[in-house]
Amino acid sequence: MLKIAELPVSDSVKEVLDGLGFVELFPPQEDSIRAGVLDGQNIVLASPTASGKTLIAELCGLKHVLERGGKVIYLSPLRALASEKFEDFKKYTSIRKPDGRKVSVGISTGDFDSTDNWLERYDVIITTNEKADSLLRHRAKWMDGISLVIADEIHLLNDAGRGPTLEIVLARLLQVNPNIQILALSATINNVDEIAGWLNAKYIVTEWRPINLKEGIMLKDEIQYKDGESRKIEAETHFPHINLVLNTLKKGGQALIFASTRKNAVSAAKTVASHMDKVLVPKSGSKLVKRSLEEQARGVLEKEAKKILDAGERTGLSEELADLVRCGVAYHHAGLSGAHRKVIEDAFKERKIKVLTATPTLAWGVNLPARTVIIQDYRRFEAGLGNYPISVLDYKQMAGRAGRPKYDKFGESVLIAKTADEQDYLMESYVLAKPERIWSRLAVEKIMRAHVLSTIASDFAHTEQGIYEFFGKTFYAYQYDVKAIKNVINKILRFLHDEEMIVVAGNNILATKFGKRISELYIDPLSGVIIRDALKSKPPILTEFSLLHLVSHTPDMGPIMRPYQREMDKLAVQTEDHKQELFIEPPDQWSDHIGYAEFLGEVKTATVMNNWIEELPEEKIIERFNVQPGDLYRSIETAKWLLHAIDALSPIVCKNKEVSALSHELVERVSKGIKRELLPIVQLEGVGRVRGRIIFNAGYQTIPDLKRASIEELTNLPSVGPRLAKKIKEQVGGYVKKDEWESLDKAASASNEATQKGLFDF
Repeated sequence: MLKIAELPVSDSVKEVLDGLGFVELFPPQEDSIRAGVLDGQNIVLASPTASGKTLIAELCGLKHVLERGGKVIYLSPLRALASEKFEDFKKYTSIRKPDGRKVSVGISTGDFDSTDNWLERYDVIITTNEKADSLLRHRAKWMDGISLVIADEIHLLNDAGRGPTLEIVLARLLQVNPNIQILALSATINNVDEIAGWLNAKYIVTEWRPINLKEGIMLKDEIQYKDGESRKIEAETHFPHINLVLNTLKKGGQALIFASTRKNAVSAAKTVASHMDKVLVPKSGSKLVKRSLEEQARGVLEKEAKKILDAGERTGLSEELADLVRCGVAYHHAGLSGAHRKVIEDAFKERKIKVLTATPTLAWGVNLPARTVIIQDYRRFEAGLGNYPISVLDYKQMAGRAGRPKYDKFGESVLIAKTADEQDYLMESYVLAKPERIWSRLAVEKIMRAHVLSTIASDFAHTEQGIYEFFGKTFYAYQYDVKAIKNVINKILRFLHDEEMIVVAGNNILATKFGKRISELYIDPLSGVIIRDALKSKPPILTEFSLLHLVSHTPDMGPIMRPYQREMDKLAVQTEDHKQELFIEPPDQWSDHIGYAEFLGEVKTATVMNNWIEELPEEKIIERFNVQPGDLYRSIETAKWLLHAIDALSPIVCKNKEVSALSHELVERVSKGIKRELLPIVQLEGVGRVRGRIIFNAGYQTIPDLKRASIEELTNLPSVGPRLAKKIKEQVGGYVKKDEWESLDKAASASNEATQKGLFDF
C-alpha cells in the first residue's frame, strides 16, 4: 500500500492529513496516483461511495495551488454537496503558499447575474455546474487562470435536467484553456471508457470499498444475498422492512429507507416511529440504569426536535417532524425547507437520528451513509409518466449509501419483494445487473436554446462554423456526430434571429443587447421573449399580481403549483377577478382544456406568491394551498430571479419606469415575504418577516425609530431578546450608554441555547 508520507506532495499537506489520521491510500487512490493524476494527467475515477475520491481531488488541487501557482474549480451538481466539499477543503487553509499567503477556499452557488470578481482572490473555488455556466457566460476574467477542474458526479451527464449544463461547462472550460487538467469523479458506470475518451483521459474503474457491501432481497422474514447467503429476521411486526430496521438498530446500526414518493417517505417514517419504543428503551440492566439511559437518549432527541421547531416559522409540518425526531426518526425530501433538511442531515451524521426515510433524490445528494439501506419500492412515480421501475444506476446509487466508515464492518442494501417471482426479478434486474450506459442529453431544442445563445453572446463563437466547432467538442458529438446536432442548432439560430436576439452581418453572427442580457440573466430565451412581448403592452391595471403571474407564465418558473380539482372553480373565478391585471390573455377554457388548466396553475402560483408578500403566515399558506415548504421556497427563489430579469430587461424592451420600479421592489418583497412598509426594517441582519412585523407593530417603523429605541424596549419585544437587540443597535448606530452595553453583554452571554437558536432569521 502506498503511504501518504511517500506521496510527491507538499510536506504541509502531509502534516494536515497525518493530523487527521491518514496513513495509507486506499486502492482506488493508489491507482489514481500511479496513473499520473499528480502529474497533470486527465483522469476519470469511477469507484463506489466512500472509496476515497474526495482525497484524490484534494491532493490534486493542492498540488496545483502550492506547486504550480494554479487555480482549482470544483464542480458540484447540488448546493448541499458543494457545501460539503467546501468544508472538506477548508482543512487546508492553514497551509502557506510559496508567496507566504495562506491557501484560500471560496464557494459560490447563487446569483446567476454576476461575475463574482471576488472569487479571483481564492485558490480553490467550489461551485455548482449552473453557477460555473453563469460565470462563463459573464466571461469572468479569473476563470482564464483555472488549471484544474474537478467534476463531481460525472455520471449525471445522463440526467436530462443536470447533465447538459455539466457537459457544456466542461466543453467550455476546455475551449477557454485547452491545457486544463480534468479530474472527473463518479460512481461505477458502464461506459466510463467513452467519457474518458471524450475528455482525453485515462480511466480507473474499481468495485473496491472500504466496507464490504452485501446486496440482497428480502421476502417476508428472510434475506437472500447476492453471494448466495441468507439470513432470517425476527418478525416483530407485520412489516418486513420495519423488522429489518429494528434488527439493525438493536445491533448498533442506522437505517436509511428509500420510498418512491414524498407521501410514502412520510408514511414510512411514521410507521417506523410507532415501533421505536422497542429499541429506544434499553432491554437490559437495572431499572435505574435503564431509566438513566432512556432519559439521556430522550434528552438528546428533544434538543434536535427543538432545532426543528426553531428553524423558521412554526407550522404543522415542523411539529410533525419534531415529533418524529423525538422518536429518533425523520423523513427527508425536497418538500422540506433547507433549514429542516440541514438539521436532519446533521443529526443523522451525528448518529442521533437512527432511521431516515427519503425519496430517491437523496441518493444523488449529500453523503448520509447508514448500516442498512432499505429500498422499499423499486418503482418511482412521476407526473405524466405514472409508476415506472427505477434504473439500475439509481439502484446502485442508493445501495452505495450502505456502510458507515469508522462504524460498520459491512453495509447492507436490501430490496423488498412481495412474491417469490418478484424476488427473482429484483435479483436479476438490479442486484446482479450492470448500470446502464451514460448518454448525452444535450440535443434537445429546449435545452440547447440558451447554450447556443450564450456561445454567441459571450464571444465564444461568431460564425455558424464556429458554433458547430464548439458543439463538436461536446460529449453528444463524441457519442454521435456533430451532424446530428446541426439541425437543432439551425432551428435555434432561426428562432434567435427572428426574436431579435442575434443579428447576421456577412459571415458573422452577433448578439443584440437584448440577446446578450438574456444570456447573462441565465434565463431561457423563450422566457425572455414572453417577458419582452408582455411588457410591450401594459395591462389596464398594473399590480403586484400582474408581475407575479407573468413570471409564473415563463418556462423558467419550472413546476408550477398545479391546482387540485376542488380548486379549479375558485381559481377560474379568481382569474376573472384579476383579468384587468394580467399581461397574458387566458386561453379559452372550452377549446383548450389543457392550456386553461395550465393557466389556472400559473394563477395559483401567483396567488401563493401574492399571499406570501401580504405576510400570510407560512402555516396558513401550506394549509390553504396544500403546498410544502420546500416547494414554496423554490418558487420564491425562482420568482425572485425572474423578477430581477424583468427589472433588468424592462429598460431595454419597453422603458416603462412603473414596471421597472415595481419589479425592483418585488424582488425584495418576494425574497423576504413582506408588505412594502417593512422594506427598511428587514434589511437588518437577523430580522425577517415575523420579527420585522413584531418590531413594526410595536411602533418602530423606520431606522430612526430604532436608533431612538432603548435596549430595554427592544429586548422586551417578543422573539427579539438581548442578543438580537444588541445586533440591531450595532447596525442602526443608535446611542447606547456604556452600562447598557455591559448589561446587554451579560444578558446575551447568559442566554440559554433556546435564545441562541431563536436567532434564526424569520
